[in-house]
Amino acid sequence: MIKSQKDFFSGLMFAVVGGGFAWGATSYTIGNGARMGPGYFPLLLGIVLAVLGALIMFYSFVENTPDGDKVGKFAWRPIGYVLGANVAFGILLGGLPSIGLPAMGLIMAIFALVIIASKAGENFVLKEVLLLATILSVGSYLAFIVLLKLQMPVWPTFITG
Repeated sequence: MIKSQKDFFSGLMFAVVGGGFAWGATSYTIGNGARMGPGYFPLLLGIVLAVLGALIMFYSFVENTPDGDKVGKFAWRPIGYVLGANVAFGILLGGLPSIGLPAMGLIMAIFALVIIASKAGENFVLKEVLLLATILSVGSYLAFIVLLKLQMPVWPTFITG
């Protein structure tokens, strides 16, 4: 008898995703510990995730919860905002040539990502969101442009020319 539905279904999700990754990794060369192939890490990660899922599923049968820890209704609004934020980030970072939208750059993309994704939460405080976006923009600029020297637009093309 399942005593915690949340634990059972989250463990099932981990086990299925981990098993899928492990199975998909078998189509690559695995190698061994000394000479790892491209499938070695995904295989091990998939196995670890599947085992973790199995342990969580086992825990759902053992751990007593007062109300059975039922799974609530699906949270569509947060999922929509988070997925939409990631899509907006990708479009703003690289542009969308098919409709003539130029690349807006890393800074604008990060600000859009943070503002849209923060709407998924319960509390939206614009001052805090803009502070977080600024910190993430500066950190991303330093990490990706300055330190890693990646070639990507930082500012919109209409500003930089």
